Parts: sequence; C-alpha cells; structure tokens
Amino acid sequence: MKVSTVIRHLREGLKNVVRNGWMTFASVSSIVISLFILGVFLLLALNVNNLANQIESQVEIRVYLQLNTEQTKINELKNAIGNIPEVKSVEFVSKDQGLELLRKNIGDDGAELLEGYDKTNNPLPDSFTVEVFEPQKIAFAAKQIDAISKADETKPITSVKYGKGTVETLFKITNAVRNIGLVIVAGLGLTAMFLISNTIKMTILARRREIGIMKLVGATNNFIRWPFFIEGALIGLTGSLLTIAILLYGYSRLVEVSQFELGLMMIKLVTLREAGFYVSLLILGLGTLIGIWGSTLSVRKFLKV
Repeated sequence: MKVSTVIRHLREGLKNVVRNGWMTFASVSSIVISLFILGVFLLLALNVNNLANQIESQVEIRVYLQLNTEQTKINELKNAIGNIPEVKSVEFVSKDQGLELLRKNIGDDGAELLEGYDKTNNPLPDSFTVEVFEPQKIAFAAKQIDAISKADETKPITSVKYGKGTVETLFKITNAVRNIGLVIVAGLGLTAMFLISNTIKMTILARRREIGIMKLVGATNNFIRWPFFIEGALIGLTGSLLTIAILLYGYSRLVEVSQFELGLMMIKLVTLREAGFYVSLLILGLGTLIGIWGSTLSVRKFLKV
C-alpha cells in the first residue's frame, strides 16, 4: 500500500470520527462505561489476590525443642532444617526471647498470667521459626522437619506446629477467591466486548447507504474498509485512554486516602505503578481491539453489494 493511500485512509478515518459526532460520542461513552466497570473489578481482583498472598506469606512453622537442648545440637538442627529444599529461612528463638514475645502478644490484660516468670524459671522451650518458599508446601516441609527429629536418637524436637487444618482451609479460601475473581473479570470482559462491538456496529450501520454507493461506483473493498477500520481503532483508543485516566486517578486517590486506615489493619494495597501497568495494558489493548473488530465485522456485511 502506497504512503499516499495510507495517509488518505488516516485522514478519512479521522474525518469520519469528527463528522459523525453524536454516534462517535455514543460509541466512546459505551467504551468508557464498559471498560470502567471492567477496570474496577480488575483492580479489585488484583488487590484481593495481593491480600491472599500477604496472608499466605504469614504462614510459618514453629519447631519446639526439648528443654535444655545443647547448643551443638541446636546448630545441627538449624543446618539440617535449612537444607530442606522447601525451607526459605530458619530463625532460632531462645526461650528468653520467646517469653518476651509472649508477654508482648498477650498485652497488659494477660500480664498476670506470666507474673513471677523470668530467666531463672522460664518454662518455655527454645524453638525455631521456619519460613518456606511456597506456602502450599508448608505441610510437606513440616513432615520433613519431623522426620529429622525421628531419625535422631535423642529426639530433640518435641513438636512441629504450622496450624494444621486451619492452614489447609485458608489455602482453599484464597484459591477460591482468586478463581472467583478471575471468572468475574473474564465475564465482564466478554460483556464489555459484546456491548462495545454492538455500539460500534450501530455507528457503521447508520452509514450503510454511504458504503453501498461507494461500492456501486467501483470502490474496492479495501478502499472502503480501511477508513472504517481506522475509525474503529480511533474510537476504541479514545475510549480506552479516557477510561485509563479516570481509573488511575480514582485509584491513586483511593490509595492516598485509605493508606493510614488500611495500614493499621496490616493491609497493603497494590501500588499505583504495579496496578497501573497491568490495567492500562489490558484496557488499552481490549478497547482498541474491540473498536477495530466491531468496525470490521459491520463493514464486511455491506461489502457484498
């Protein structure tokens, strides 16, 4: 295709957008509304998935040792646990540290329960706090740690706890939330495609007489198709950019306003930079693609004159 022809198609496509002002406005409005709803649910799905990851990352294994376990044995156990492929980190927590953490966790209301206990009569055992690379493999890692103790004649580990039963339920819930979010976003995406493409089809249908006349006077299919193709792309691109601007501004304000309150609840929203990239890419691509698709399908029907 010649450069002059390409420029002509671009000029005609832009003229069509401006000339059919009300129909263009209707198409762009339809795109903005549909993609805005999709974008809101996409941002929600991203944050729900992020929250699920935060919850899962807090799952850890607590390994309790026999009282008065020797330091050499503690070092051996730490190395053995650290060598398990699923284990990310192993932190030794002495019984004195454990007592201080317990006092901090129960607060003033339960302080009397620990009254009288100090370094000389601390009833707590030494322990390890173990983190794994993949939270879903925490049960397998716990079994590996328990096997290390059983293989040792002294049986240095009294118990290995990771919230058995509760953790499995937590993983089921987080997986269900992710799957439901994915289904909702996919469903809204298909709905947006249907609504937008139909609106653009109506724009093209309103000019079917123009297409028929061009065909009858000898214009080729490509000569007729390309301006509409460009028009659909421009409509989709304009609607997508407006949607992105509204969504990102609104989300930035939400993050700014709710940062303190959510921080108190240990909830961290996905950053604007992370969310903005994925949301912008999806909406820009989807809106432009639907604009082109809707125009192409509509024009094709009237090229058979």
